[in-house]
Amino acid sequence: MDQTPYYHCVSRCVRRAFLCGFDTLSGKSYEHRRQWIIDRMKLLAEIFAIDICAYAVMSNHYHVILHVDTQTATSWSEQQVIDRWQHLFSLPVIVQRYLAREPLSRVERDAVTELTTKWRMRLQEISWFMRCLNEPIARQANQEDGCTGRYWEGRFKSQALLDEKALAACMAYVDLNPIRAGLAETPEQSEYTSINERVHQFKKNSDHSERPSTPDGLLPFAGYPREDRPKGIPFHLKDYLQLVDWTGRAILENKRGSISQHAPPILDRLQLDTKHWLYITQHFESRFKGMVGACHALKAACKKLNFRRTPNLGAVSELLN
Repeated sequence: MDQTPYYHCVSRCVRRAFLCGFDTLSGKSYEHRRQWIIDRMKLLAEIFAIDICAYAVMSNHYHVILHVDTQTATSWSEQQVIDRWQHLFSLPVIVQRYLAREPLSRVERDAVTELTTKWRMRLQEISWFMRCLNEPIARQANQEDGCTGRYWEGRFKSQALLDEKALAACMAYVDLNPIRAGLAETPEQSEYTSINERVHQFKKNSDHSERPSTPDGLLPFAGYPREDRPKGIPFHLKDYLQLVDWTGRAILENKRGSISQHAPPILDRLQLDTKHWLYITQHFESRFKGMVGACHALKAACKKLNFRRTPNLGAVSELLN
């Protein structure tokens, strides 16, 4: 889909069992597998032309928001594409011969070009990113348990985030997963989440008066959109952290009316009502299906895709406009 580079993806364990947490039935803890998932997705972010905006790894499922960087993938040479692909899969003999600088016929050389073109496309597709994330984790977990069979509950689910409003709401929804589940009271206490990493990195920078930096493997915040803005999430980090902190407190206190006057300014910039914001950051996944964005963005995307109907139109009209 060319309408947006941002996607929210979710994978759940089979039968929603606690295969990444503490299993009360067996008394076993599988908490260490949550770090497996984080390490694997960050490794893939180095290989693919795909960045990680936010993630939350729970006991029986995980969320990740991905940014597809088509421009970077286009700039890779054939050699760079091959180098990246061989980190994931074994190379065909003809490509091995090409790397060994053996003489190739024109037909063979064209075959190498065809393969690298296909791999370049796959290295910027979220379906291949998720496949390369989920399959090794499933094999590793099954090997640890001494069993076979499904580990994930079918194919991952995804939502296309068409604009800043959808991106901000979905990121907050993902980052606040542990707080909604009652597992943490503050973002910095939320284990196995991107917000935990960002908060601690932000505090570390503040304590040492260093230039703000981004945790390894995560897409940086680059400030509000402008022509010369560097690559990154289109918000200021400090504004986003303030927004998530405020939202988390509001969810826990359940006193929306009494704190709305203290809402962060970023909500005004995004033109989002505080009550609607608090609702969608608790129900984003269930309230929206497929594409998410303001009405004009949603209609434009559906028109390009030749959809006869516009999904989510009622929900976004009520909550995001």
